[in-house]
Amino acid sequence: MTKHRTAALCAAVALAAIAPAATSQIVLEVSAWVPPSHPLVTEMTIPLCKDIEAATQSRVSCRMLPKAVASPPGTFDAIRDGIADVSFIVHGYTPGRFPLAEAVELPFMADSAEAMSVAYQRVYDRQLARFEEHKGVLTLGVFTHGPGQIYNTRRPVAAIRDFEGLKLRIASGVVADVTKALGATAVLKPASESYELISSGIVDGTLLPKESPVGLNLMRVLKHATYVPGGLYNVSFAVIGNPRKWSQMTPADRDAVGRLTGEALARRYGRAWDAADARGIKAVADNNIQVVNASPQLVADIKARTAGLEQAWIDKVKAKGADGRAILDALRTEIAALQKK
Repeated sequence: MTKHRTAALCAAVALAAIAPAATSQIVLEVSAWVPPSHPLVTEMTIPLCKDIEAATQSRVSCRMLPKAVASPPGTFDAIRDGIADVSFIVHGYTPGRFPLAEAVELPFMADSAEAMSVAYQRVYDRQLARFEEHKGVLTLGVFTHGPGQIYNTRRPVAAIRDFEGLKLRIASGVVADVTKALGATAVLKPASESYELISSGIVDGTLLPKESPVGLNLMRVLKHATYVPGGLYNVSFAVIGNPRKWSQMTPADRDAVGRLTGEALARRYGRAWDAADARGIKAVADNNIQVVNASPQLVADIKARTAGLEQAWIDKVKAKGADGRAILDALRTEIAALQKK
C-alpha cells in the first residue's frame, strides 16, 4: 500500500469518526480546502469538533463536508452567507481585505507556531477585533502556521543572490513583498495548488512552513530546502463560524463551545502545527532533500532587504486608525514571554 493511499485511508477514518451524532440538535457543517489528510483537518479541526460534541453532550456536532464549498479566497464569504457553518481562512488569499492581519506575517517574528498563535489571539482580542475586519462572521480564533521556509527544485538557496530568477508560489500580499524584496518572482496561489504548480514547472518552488512537504505531499517534487530561524514570514489564519447557526444553540451550549475558542483554539492549532513541523523536518531529512540552514550572513541580508516592510505596514494601517507600532510591540512582547516558557 502506498504512503498516499495509507494517508487517504487514515483521513477517511478520521472523517467518519466525526459523523453527526444521532441525538445532535445542531450539526455544524465544516468545510476544508486542504487535503483531508492535512494536519489542519486531522490534528486541528477534527479534534476541535470532537471536543465540541463532548462539551455539549452531543447536542452540537460536526459534519466534515466531502469537498470544500468554495475556493480558499471565497471561504470567508461562503461562511458568512451560510453555505457552510465553519471553516478556516487565510487572510492573505484576498489581498487588501484584512490589512491588520498582516502584522503577524512580517519576517522573523517567532520560532514557534504555538507562541505566535497565542500571542496573536491575545493581541487580536485587545487591539484588533474592534476594527471588525471579520464583520459578518464569528471569529472563533486566530492563529498562524509555523515559521515560513524556502523550498525549490532548482538550486540551494544559501546566499541572497540565489533568490534571483526563482519563481516562488506564495500565500499573501506581505509574503509577496518579502519575495520581491529578495529578488524572486512571486506567484500568488493557494498552498493547496503547490504540487501541481511545482510538478508542471509553472513555479520553481514555494514558501511554506516545515510541515508542508508532508501535509501537501510535496516530497516527490522538492530538491532543496532552506531553513530561516524565526521564519521568512508567517501566514495569518482565522477559524470562522456562521452567526445564524450559532444563534440556534442554547446559551449553555454557546458557552460550552466558547470555552474551546479564542486562546484555547489558538493554542490547540499552534501546538499541533509545531508537532507537524517537527515531523516535516524529519521527513525532509529521511527523503534526502538538501537542506541549507541560513547562515548569519544570509539572515542579515534578508533583514536588510526587507527592512522597509514593517514601516510600510505601519503607514498602511494608520489610515484605518490603528497604531501599528503599538500592535507590533505588543505582539513581540507576548511572543518573547511565551517562547521563554
